[in-house]
Amino acid sequence: MTPVDNLWTTRQKYAQLMHIFAMYLTMSVRFMLSREPVCRLSSQRVLRLWAGLCLCIGSIAITMQPVHAASKADYLKLYAHSRIISSVQYKCFTWIITKESQWDSNARNGSHYGLGQMRSTWYKNLDPYRQIDATVAYITKRYTTPCKAKAHHERKGWY
Repeated sequence: MTPVDNLWTTRQKYAQLMHIFAMYLTMSVRFMLSREPVCRLSSQRVLRLWAGLCLCIGSIAITMQPVHAASKADYLKLYAHSRIISSVQYKCFTWIITKESQWDSNARNGSHYGLGQMRSTWYKNLDPYRQIDATVAYITKRYTTPCKAKAHHERKGWY
């Protein structure tokens, strides 16, 4: 994903919202000024108008911050979290995968392949999401939880 500099195509909804907001703000200011002569506008009303204007412009500026594209690893982590509901167990699983492959599904260490560094060419040929499923299944069968697998990894240097 490459960033696009064209505000209208990347943030069309926010650009339209800003345009509508500016139109209504301009209309309301003109209406207030037409009802009372400028000299009769109280300083308190002017202060409220400026405060409202600053708040609105500030909130629009905050929502218009550039969005950073998510990496492939972010999508894989999100998928793994959908398979491991417990945040504690997910953190342990993330620790293992980061230690083993740095979330690179093409990682290789000798005869070990993929995210979970399994020793199988079948595992190597899986897409990254199926590698996560297979790694979760392996950990569940052998250790019951990712935290127990992490504890074993910390003791032995492998899981």
